Parts: sequence; structure tokens; C-alpha cells
Amino acid sequence: MSQALSKKTLPRLGDPRKFAQQGISVSGTVPVSSLPRLLEAVESGDGEVDVNLAFGVTEDRHRVVTGTAVANVSQICQRCLQPAAVPVHCDISLAIIWSEEDMEALPSHLDPWITGEGAADFYSMIEEELLLNLPAVAYHETLCIDEKLLTSGEPVVVKKAKNPFQVLEQLKSSPK
Repeated sequence: MSQALSKKTLPRLGDPRKFAQQGISVSGTVPVSSLPRLLEAVESGDGEVDVNLAFGVTEDRHRVVTGTAVANVSQICQRCLQPAAVPVHCDISLAIIWSEEDMEALPSHLDPWITGEGAADFYSMIEEELLLNLPAVAYHETLCIDEKLLTSGEPVVVKKAKNPFQVLEQLKSSPK
């Protein structure tokens, strides 16, 4: 049976192994301002990340955390170089392990979350997942550049360049 622990702000620290053994679900928000590496990767750090995490144990006896993290961040549009709102949605599916040696025993569909002993930092894990799901290049959804800026309005004339292999073609076709 699953217990639900719901708070306005997600707790930063917790013991994921105990949560998994007890089947606890945690929901809440994380301020983007408390995720420093994410702040470096985006234009603005306003807003919050909505997080839903469910801890449990699989049939293979792996302790896991699954869930979602959803945020709206601002990145620089690569067309107009102005801030663009970018929705970031990540599905979390991680195996809770103690060390790198434990990674070898994991099935391929689970990514490792190395927590070590004691309490783990949930914010760090969420930040890592958000960074992995940021788009490589951000654009506004609608065309953000005036089309007149893209052309002068004059027709483009393409000049035919000399082909350096034209001499070889003539030699090949000439009779010997």
C-alpha cells in the first residue's frame, strides 16, 4: 500500500531507500532559483518546477524512483537572440544505488542514481534530469524575424563558377 506525502515545497533531502521500501510518493514544487547549474544554462530562473516522484521496489528487487518534473524556463532564441519561453518536461526513471559498482547489475531500461549512504539531495537529481532534457537550441514557436530582413528584395543571380576538372573532361573526351 502506498503512502502519499504531499507538500507545497518538495523536501530537499530524504532517504530514497527508506522511501522505496515504504512506497512513498512525494509531490511538490522546487524553486528554479535553488538549482544553480540549471540557472547557468538558461536565460532566466523565474518560476518553479512541478515534481511528482514515486519510490518503490521492482520485481527484480531494485529500489527505484519514477515520476515527472515540469518547468518553464527562458532560453535565448537562436533566430532573434531574444528570450524565448521553453517548456521542459522530463520523465524520471532511476534505480537507487550506493556506488558505481552497483551499476553493472542494473537492467538497461534503468538509469542509475548514485546516492551513497544516508540522505540524498532530491534537488540535485531533479536538476540533473532537467539539464538532460533542455533543448540543444531554443526557438520561438512562431517566426520571430521580419522576412524583409532576410533578403534585400532584389532577385539573386547565381554566377557559374569555373570547374577545375573541366580540363580533365576535355582530355578524356579528345581522341588519341
